[in-house]
Amino acid sequence: QVQLVESGGGVVQAGGSLRLSCAGSERTFSTYNMGWFRQAPGKEREFVAAIVWSDRPGYYSNSVKDRFTISRDNAKNTVYLQMNSLKSEDTAVYYCAAGRLRFPPVVTSQGYDYWGQGTQVTVSS
Repeated sequence: QVQLVESGGGVVQAGGSLRLSCAGSERTFSTYNMGWFRQAPGKEREFVAAIVWSDRPGYYSNSVKDRFTISRDNAKNTVYLQMNSLKSEDTAVYYCAAGRLRFPPVVTSQGYDYWGQGTQVTVSS
């Protein structure tokens, strides 16, 4: 059972940056695909980014590509989401997720078995 804890959310002005972190409890953290999803009020949860190996590029939704960067530090059991040039439409609860290792990574929530509690990101315009 993998436990995930997100941190780093908050309120930021449009155009600003935030970095989310997700710490995992499992020593086999490196054997999981890691993903970030988000859910805005009244909307379904949507894929944001995923990463398989720390030395390979991540995968992104079109809405965040070129603005967000996913990375992982397996020694620290942590995955990060660097968010730049934030827009009001990025406002949502952001969730970290872990799923079975596969390449390319699954970009739907069904491919992930473990989820964090979420962290709120609010972008003010």
